[in-house]
Amino acid sequence: MNIFVANLNYKVRSENLKEIFAEYGEVTTARIITERGTRRSKGFGFVEMANEEEARKAIAALDGAEWEGRTIIVKEALPRPEAAAPAAEVPVAE
Repeated sequence: MNIFVANLNYKVRSENLKEIFAEYGEVTTARIITERGTRRSKGFGFVEMANEEEARKAIAALDGAEWEGRTIIVKEALPRPEAAAPAAEVPVAE
């Protein structure tokens, strides 16, 4: 399951994110989203956990928790929107 984690302290790194979620089960990946040019954290990230039940336990335990001086938001990640399809041409009434 893919998990969205927001309101992170800007000092938090991917390794830290992996460590806190590993307390609830196997973490496949953990990554902090950064700005392209500066590589500065945007304050959110994603954690992928192998087991859905463990992921749900982590979400329940960590959503609203105080971590590194911030109250974090932890939710199931929404699927990425597909690339927008070109608009269909609509005939114009004359």
